[in-house]
Amino acid sequence: MAKTLIIWISSFLVMISLMQWTSQAELKLGFPSIVTGWFLFSVLVGLALFNIRKKLSLLPLANSSTWLNIHLPVGFLAVGIFWLHTGSYWPLGVYEKFLAALFYMTVLTGILGMVIQSSFPRRLTQSGNEYVFERIPMEIVEIQKKTKEILLTCTRETRRDTLATQFLEHLDWYFHRPRFFLNHVLGGQKGEDWVRQQCSNMELALNPQERSYLQKIFALANTKRSIDIHFALQTVLKSWVLFHLPLAVALMTLALWHLLVVYVYFL
Repeated sequence: MAKTLIIWISSFLVMISLMQWTSQAELKLGFPSIVTGWFLFSVLVGLALFNIRKKLSLLPLANSSTWLNIHLPVGFLAVGIFWLHTGSYWPLGVYEKFLAALFYMTVLTGILGMVIQSSFPRRLTQSGNEYVFERIPMEIVEIQKKTKEILLTCTRETRRDTLATQFLEHLDWYFHRPRFFLNHVLGGQKGEDWVRQQCSNMELALNPQERSYLQKIFALANTKRSIDIHFALQTVLKSWVLFHLPLAVALMTLALWHLLVVYVYFL
C-alpha cells in the first residue's frame, strides 16, 4: 500500500514539474512540445514493458503485482502528459485526431483491463468452485450425463415420463452450453432466477416422488450456473488483452512515426 502511494505521489510530482517547466518554456518562446512528446513516448514505452514483463515471468524483473501497481498511476500520468503535449483534449488535425482516438481507446481498454484483473479473480473465488477453463466443455457434458441418468431413473422408478417431458420443455436448453454470458459478466442473477422459475413451473405437474428427482436436477443446474460464471469471467479475463494489445501496438507505431515526421519535416 505504501509503495503504491509513493508511485502515485511520484507520478503527480512529475506531472506538476513538467507543467511548470512547460509554462516557463512557452514564456521564453521555446518548443516545450518536443520535450513533452519525448516524455509521452518514454512513458508509453514503459507501459508497454508491462506486457513484456508478463511474458518473461521467469526473469527477475520484479513481481507482477509491483508492475501492476506501477502501471495504473503511470497510465494516468500518460493521459496528463498527452493533454499537456496537445494543449487540448481533442486536437484539430485529421492525423492528430486519429492518433488521439487511438490513445483514448488504448487508455479506456487499459482501465477496463485493470478493473477486470482486480475484481474478476475475487468473484471467481466467491463462486465457491474452481474450474479449469479448457475443461469447462467436458464439465458441461458430465452434467448432461448426470441429468439424463436422473431422468431415466425417475422414469423407471415412477413409471411416468412427466419429469422428462417437463425437462425437455423447460430446462433442456439451459444444459446444452454456457448461458447468460453478459449477465454473469455484469454480476447479475438472471441465470439463477430463470432456473428457479422453470423448476417452479415444472413442480406443478409433478407428484411428490418426481419432485425429489427434480431437486437433484435443480442442484445440477446450480452447479451448471457456477460453471457458466467461470466461463464468462475467465473468457473476459483471457480476451480483453486481445483488444488492448493491438491498440497499444498501433499507438506505439503511430507515435514513433509521428516523432520521425516531426524531426524530418519540422525541425
